[in-house]
Amino acid sequence: MGVYGVIGFPVSQSMSPIMHNQEFQALQMDAYYTAFAVHPSQLEQAIEGIRALHIKGINVTIPHKVAVIDYLDEIDEEARLIGAVNTIKNENGRLIGSNTDGEGYLRSLLFLSKAPLATKKVLVVGAGGAARAIVIAIARHGVQKIDIANRTISKAEQLVKHANQFVAGSAISIHDAEEHLSEYDIVINTTSVGMSPHVTDSPLQVHNLKRGTIVSDLIYNPLTTLFLKQAKERGALIDNGVGMFVHQGALAFEKWTGISPNLERMTKTVLNELGG
Repeated sequence: MGVYGVIGFPVSQSMSPIMHNQEFQALQMDAYYTAFAVHPSQLEQAIEGIRALHIKGINVTIPHKVAVIDYLDEIDEEARLIGAVNTIKNENGRLIGSNTDGEGYLRSLLFLSKAPLATKKVLVVGAGGAARAIVIAIARHGVQKIDIANRTISKAEQLVKHANQFVAGSAISIHDAEEHLSEYDIVINTTSVGMSPHVTDSPLQVHNLKRGTIVSDLIYNPLTTLFLKQAKERGALIDNGVGMFVHQGALAFEKWTGISPNLERMTKTVLNELGG
């Protein structure tokens, strides 16, 4: 049997086990995926355990995505640029790290957009780890511009420097983002503002949003945040975090097994688990 899993702390809330196990079952694969709670002080031992137990593949979640790099044999270019790993493949004891978060989001966005992104102007709200993965992936793919709005401008400026290797863009305040919102074709919230139980909060006021803008929120609890509800009322095409979660998981599945899973089935599994 092939053993796979996710390491994090805490990790009991992860939906990855049910998503992957249902897919293994549907594809009649002799494999099992489980969650491993790994305290930060035990990370190195846990990574050695992957080798010792011949675990074939691991997802990495908070708080280990950056620290885990020190214990791997190799990381790919995307993970190097992002500075974080969310997927490990065990190739005969050699542990190779990658990051499917950004590419997973990009695939979800391309599925939603139905049009090339080359002429699009993008606003990303937030400058944390999720923002970095998304900004690097979109910038490498190619858009006209990516601006980053964050309450702490210095953090946005740091991320803009990395993005500017590939695309033009600026660090702006939340206020300026709200004032110039009509300039953007795609708006992405990468912060936790609006996540349950704080469902009356919103990361951005949308009064200047233009009709037809793609508005994306990485949150999926609730499935439709106040931010997305208000954007939809102004004629936006909205998207929650389920698409990114499923696509990043599917990419990891492909890296581990060489098999492309069924995205529609994986999405249904996650939505059923969320009660949506």
